Amino acid sequence: MPGVLLFILSCIVYGMAFDFFNISGSLYVEQNAAVDIRSSAQGLFMMMTNGFGATIGTLAAGAVVDSVGVFENPAAWPGAWYIFAGYALVVAILFWILFKDPQKKTA
Repeated sequence: MPGVLLFILSCIVYGMAFDFFNISGSLYVEQNAAVDIRSSAQGLFMMMTNGFGATIGTLAAGAVVDSVGVFENPAAWPGAWYIFAGYALVVAILFWILFKDPQKKTA
């Protein structure tokens, strides 16, 4: 039963993070895109995150799981999760370094 509870909790956390990312990203595009290209910018954001991004992410996650060998050895799951956590950490650091909000620069 503890595994099922953790699975349900992870689904809740994932859903909240997914919604937060999509809403905050859409709001950012809404506030920073020029009026004449705003709908195109929103469409591009959704295509990159929920279309191409989701497809590439699924394929990459499958490759990680296959390379770690979790189906042959279920005890290898922690290794897969460490790889995913490391990737998330690298992305967060790159985002912090590279993302510059133009509104904060002018303020």
